[in-house]
Amino acid sequence: MRRVSRGEFLRYGGGTVGGAFLASFGVPGLALARGAGSGRWSEAGRILGRVGPPRFPNRDFVITDYGAVGDGKTDCTEAFRAAIDDCSSAGGGRVIVPAGSFLTGAIHLKSNVNLHVTRDATVKFSQDPGDYLPVVYTRWQGIELMNYSPFIYAFEQENVAVTGSGVLDGQADDEHWWPWKGKTEYGWKPGEPNQEADWDLLQRMADEGVPVRQRVFGSGHYLRPNFIQPYRCRNVLIEGVKILRSPMWEVHPVLSSNVTVRRIRVDSHGPNNDGCDPESCDYVLIDGCVFDTGDDCIAIKAGRNADGRRVNVPCQNVVIQHCHMRDGHGGVTIGSEMTGGVRSVFARNNRLSSPNLQIALRMKTNSVRGGFIENVNMKNCTVGQVSDSVFKIDFFYGEGAGGSYDPTVHDIDVRNVTAHESGDYALDLVGYGDDPIENVTLENCVFENAKEPYDIENAQVTLRNVTIDGKRYRRKVFSV
Repeated sequence: MRRVSRGEFLRYGGGTVGGAFLASFGVPGLALARGAGSGRWSEAGRILGRVGPPRFPNRDFVITDYGAVGDGKTDCTEAFRAAIDDCSSAGGGRVIVPAGSFLTGAIHLKSNVNLHVTRDATVKFSQDPGDYLPVVYTRWQGIELMNYSPFIYAFEQENVAVTGSGVLDGQADDEHWWPWKGKTEYGWKPGEPNQEADWDLLQRMADEGVPVRQRVFGSGHYLRPNFIQPYRCRNVLIEGVKILRSPMWEVHPVLSSNVTVRRIRVDSHGPNNDGCDPESCDYVLIDGCVFDTGDDCIAIKAGRNADGRRVNVPCQNVVIQHCHMRDGHGGVTIGSEMTGGVRSVFARNNRLSSPNLQIALRMKTNSVRGGFIENVNMKNCTVGQVSDSVFKIDFFYGEGAGGSYDPTVHDIDVRNVTAHESGDYALDLVGYGDDPIENVTLENCVFENAKEPYDIENAQVTLRNVTIDGKRYRRKVFSV
């Protein structure tokens, strides 16, 4: 793979699932011509006009009225279940978690139920995997299966919420859940079981077309559950809560529409501890959140490999605004599970900074994923410090090149972004020779203190009024 020299850069650029549910996932109404520039931000307004949180009747069902005890030791799983059942049967309302510490297993939400965790309340989730059985229909790293229930789960429900200013504590640590990753840094010891064999088996099942209901994991297996997962749901709100110590991904809406994630705080540094991963969703708002994570802060996804092609539903119409990304691999990330495609993503007015934040805007894919990334936009964002790069498009993530499904990445627009510590490269954009990255535009950006200004290959890039380490490019075009 040939790297582009600084001289070449200056010379070329510059001197000068099916059925009625899936039918709800429409193609975005605004068709964008390549190079549409800032005008495409009108589409963000259209998205915001379509996204709205559900409303709930003015009825409260307090879990202590159903036998819950807030001592942090008594199992309150049945109290949560009974309160949710009564709330849903009555036509909806709030299930209230009052002050105290409440231990529980899996919580399954039903339509028209708002699980409201009050300010002085903590919901502590059991460290016993058996408390997340029986298995449920879920997704694990982009592949559907039957597995341990997510801690808070809803399947094919409407108008569901988790709100309040209390704490959701997953209680994962180096002795519970995290060792299943199979890494000593998370408590695993040689000879102990881990996820590797199960992950290989799940991928093989998907490649061979084994029906999802026959991909049964759970007891005796080691694929960690996600924390909050609305699956095939409509009208979802996750608001206000603080999430700690998750086994894996924190907020993971899948195949859901009209999703609002607002003012949550995530502080969880275990393996694969992504903050918010909307997957194959339509109309999503992530607003005013704080992410301090062990993996990507936000990762937009759409299924993986053969199973992603089987389901074949994109993630689209996503607005990310007023968020603060601290620790994490990527701030705003797309992939790597993006086989169904990702389009129409808008990130604005976000702050991203930490010595442990690797990349601000990250797109990761390969020739086994396939799929597309198009119409991705970032503006008015500040990057204090990253260690790898400010903006990275990586076609060589994971399986890399040589597969049968090259990805398509085009129409990426970044403007009014300032980075003070830009890591190894301000820009790291590398496509394939026969499959280049197309139509990337950066405008009115400043990137300071990068070890190298760029690493660009097989990518069509236009810079307008962009400054990299004090060198201003009024107009630069790098062509493939």
